[in-house]
Amino acid sequence: QVQVVESGGGLVQAGGSLRLSCAASRRTFSSYAMGWFRQAPGKEREFVAAISWSGISTYYADSVKGRFTISRDNAKNTVYLQMNSLKPEDTAVYYCAARVGYGLPSAKSEEYDYWGQGTQVTVSS
Repeated sequence: QVQVVESGGGLVQAGGSLRLSCAASRRTFSSYAMGWFRQAPGKEREFVAAISWSGISTYYADSVKGRFTISRDNAKNTVYLQMNSLKPEDTAVYYCAARVGYGLPSAKSEEYDYWGQGTQVTVSS
């Protein structure tokens, strides 16, 4: 069982920065990769970034490479998404997800087992 809770969303101007946090708790010995996805109105869920259990391996969607950085602090059971140079097209509900039993990240939402409730990110022009 993994509980996932996102925070840090809000309104920011284009070119600005925002950091999302995702707190994940578990009571198993299984390691898990973490991922960020987003969904804008009228669009399907889109992969954003993912990170391995160790934090060594990261994976980004082309649309956010060079602007977003995913990291994790396992001591705090928290994963972060640092978003810089934000664009209006980044506006979406951002979801954090946990992939239990797999240390490597995945870009496929179907491969994640637990999801947070989402946090709204709005970028104004």
